[in-house]
Amino acid sequence: MLHLVLFLVFGGICVAGAINLVAQRHPINSALSLIVVMGSLGVLYLLLGAEFVAAIQVIVYAGAIMVLFVFVIMLLNAGVEERGRGTTVSLGLGIPGVAVLAGILIYSLTARNPAAKPVAIGALYGPPAEIGRLLFREFLLPFEVTSVLILIAIMGAVLLARYHGGPTPSAPVVHRHATDAEAAELLGIAGGHGSPDRAREVAARELAGRVLAEKETR
Repeated sequence: MLHLVLFLVFGGICVAGAINLVAQRHPINSALSLIVVMGSLGVLYLLLGAEFVAAIQVIVYAGAIMVLFVFVIMLLNAGVEERGRGTTVSLGLGIPGVAVLAGILIYSLTARNPAAKPVAIGALYGPPAEIGRLLFREFLLPFEVTSVLILIAIMGAVLLARYHGGPTPSAPVVHRHATDAEAAELLGIAGGHGSPDRAREVAARELAGRVLAEKETR
């Protein structure tokens, strides 16, 4: 009886955290709600007798993954979400979709299959020894293929994140005769060495470099 009460309590906390995750407008609040959901799932796994899965849920998802989420949100300095009015298509497809999904969930929770037999708590795979035997014997090939796919995804993300920039275009230098005032100013920019034409080239290159730097920062 106590297991059922705790399961219902933490199940309700998990559902409330998921609803609050969608309802919040600030990303930090949504991330904190997701931490509550992950922690509640860990307790639910523990109540079902899957101690190893519960520990992995808390350590990996509620710990490492959520720290990464919060770090990225703080790094991007994301503000409050700007919400707009729903379009006709989203309302026309979203409301019936939510109703159908709610109906399926209610039916799956209330309907009983006469051929199904109750499973005792802890009877399913959950201890570390059983999970290790399944991963490294029966499901070794799918486990390794999944590792290779994750490695390929990491390499693709690194390649996409690289900056593919072409060579810096050089600005065309227009030669013209300078007045005495312009020649003095250009010679001052060039450091007092060279002819006015050379000073003009140096000044044009400096101006082009500043313009490109401003474009890159934008």
